[in-house]
Amino acid sequence: MGRWSRRLLLLGAVVVVIAVLRLTVFRPEPVSVTVYRVDRGRVEATVVNSRAGKVESRLHAEMSPAIAGLVAEIPAGKGREVGRGDVLLRLDDEEHRAQVTLAARSHDAARAIAREACFSAAQAERDRVRAEALADEDLLSEQRLEDARTAALSLEAECLAAREKAREAEAALAVARALLQKTIVVAPFDGVVLDVTTEVGEWISPSPPGVFIPPVVEVIDPGALYVSAPIDEADVAPVVIGLPVRITLDAFRDRAFPGKLTYVASHVEARQEQNRVLTVEAEFDEGSLPRNLLPGLSADVEVILDAREDVLRAPTYALLEGDRVLAVTEDRLEEVGVSVGLRNWDFIEITAGLEEGDRIVVSLDRPEVRSGARVVIAGETVR
Repeated sequence: MGRWSRRLLLLGAVVVVIAVLRLTVFRPEPVSVTVYRVDRGRVEATVVNSRAGKVESRLHAEMSPAIAGLVAEIPAGKGREVGRGDVLLRLDDEEHRAQVTLAARSHDAARAIAREACFSAAQAERDRVRAEALADEDLLSEQRLEDARTAALSLEAECLAAREKAREAEAALAVARALLQKTIVVAPFDGVVLDVTTEVGEWISPSPPGVFIPPVVEVIDPGALYVSAPIDEADVAPVVIGLPVRITLDAFRDRAFPGKLTYVASHVEARQEQNRVLTVEAEFDEGSLPRNLLPGLSADVEVILDAREDVLRAPTYALLEGDRVLAVTEDRLEEVGVSVGLRNWDFIEITAGLEEGDRIVVSLDRPEVRSGARVVIAGETVR
């Protein structure tokens, strides 16, 4: 055997040894991955608000007395349920009641004077009629006839004036009663007292023009709640009134409330430069809502644009750029191209490329998780 033959044999042996070592001693450990088995279920196409929305009430009243006065009574305290017309707050009304009594007496006196004046006018009219009858028979002089006519007209005018005075007194009584009515604040609808910012014995007064004073009583109707939220301008095209929505709130993390889109603003707001949004409103579906679901809570609105049942689906976060996934074939990862349909934050619809039961990797946060890598399945995600 020649020198070159021995060298080639030696080189071949080294290559074999290196290959054996790479396949045994230096063989990389398999990568531990978490997988999801492609299944069938519901997939939705949705749009979500760009910033947190807020729970509001369509019946929300902030009230203060229309006149100044001393707080005498607060029958309905904070958190109490009230009905329409229930008294929420009462001012000291002694002076206003006295004014009503005085106005009522003045009204009674004016009516009595009017009755007396009109009675005299009626008598004068009868005297005029008799005087004209006597004058026709030449039994009464022209002067006496003219005196009777003048008296009738004069007393009729006095009757009319007295009646107007009575009406004036009636209007004054109505004013006094209206002022008395302003000493109380009543509930404009059935609801709950949200806040009371005054105390018995405190002097309060209405806001002067141009000066804001916080209301003393705030009432809401918990049954008229809705959510207002901003939608990014890039997502507004398919958003229309009547679409179903899913409402979630930080205060109730374990629940989602169904509802319906009831309002889409007619203009886009530019709250910040390069941040244009469209305001939408969604109402909760009829049903029992938590008692502590109140205006002011932050909320998110997920508008459901379309939905398909019993379709092949996979988690959205398992999809790589270019519509690819990493599927587990025996003990290795294989890159598979897929065609997708509807999608949202949770699921994507798989229309081609995968079959039900295929295992795809969802733990994609490490560089060693790549096509061709040897893997061991550490667990499966169930959704």
